[in-house]
Amino acid sequence: MSNIFKFAQIALHESSCNDLLDLTHEAQRLALKGELNFESIISVQSIEKVKFPEHPLLLPPREMPKRKLGTPTGLAAFFHAIAHVEFVAIYLAWDIVYRFRGLPEEFYRDWLRVADEEAQHFELLRVKLQTFGVDYGDLPAHSGLWDLAQDTAHDILVRLALVPRCMEAHGLDVTPPLIEKFKQLGDDNAVDILSRILTDEVGHVALGSKWFKFLCDQQNFDVENQYQSLLLKYYKGGMLKGGFNRELRLSAGFSETELDWLVAHSH
Repeated sequence: MSNIFKFAQIALHESSCNDLLDLTHEAQRLALKGELNFESIISVQSIEKVKFPEHPLLLPPREMPKRKLGTPTGLAAFFHAIAHVEFVAIYLAWDIVYRFRGLPEEFYRDWLRVADEEAQHFELLRVKLQTFGVDYGDLPAHSGLWDLAQDTAHDILVRLALVPRCMEAHGLDVTPPLIEKFKQLGDDNAVDILSRILTDEVGHVALGSKWFKFLCDQQNFDVENQYQSLLLKYYKGGMLKGGFNRELRLSAGFSETELDWLVAHSH
């Protein structure tokens, strides 16, 4: 029987872009058929060993060229940037599976499903990109997303607080205005893709909330206090970005208290 941690090891250390997509879908297919083993049979390598494909060229966020949605070039750059977010999200989902052992099987099934959905998002965006004559990897992308994974590799609670419940939750705030923008531009295909991504991302952030609460309860931490203290300790961006979508964040497992605190600590 195939083993989820072997899949994860190949995904993170030995995969081209297309291989990563194929093995992610195959692992989820096996999991749904009951043909995937969840026994921890291989050791965890350092996160520094994770390998990304040669392209795209990764630049610091401040060096990324500005993009405007009013031109084909700007639209191609925008969709390439979103595709990169979704591509790294596949790695993030596989890494939370691979790096943190000894959790319930349901935890690994949940994050494997996330990896599979992120791969589907990436594939939708890649097809969209190709309508502009551009493929993923043709343009530069920013390197900041994976930095968070490296900063949180030592502790599952820190990972859950900073990745699904901070970085990915930010997508719940910024995606609805983007959907409105593409409605105004008359791009129904973009609206459909972004709407699908938003729906799934609410579920992904909700899984982050679910497992953060599970592990806080297990360790006798107060959920809200622990979330606040971890963000204060590990969030490196200074003040958090405001403009929180309360409705979507509440549906993704945030409490009113957490949202009030986030507003007070944002700009």
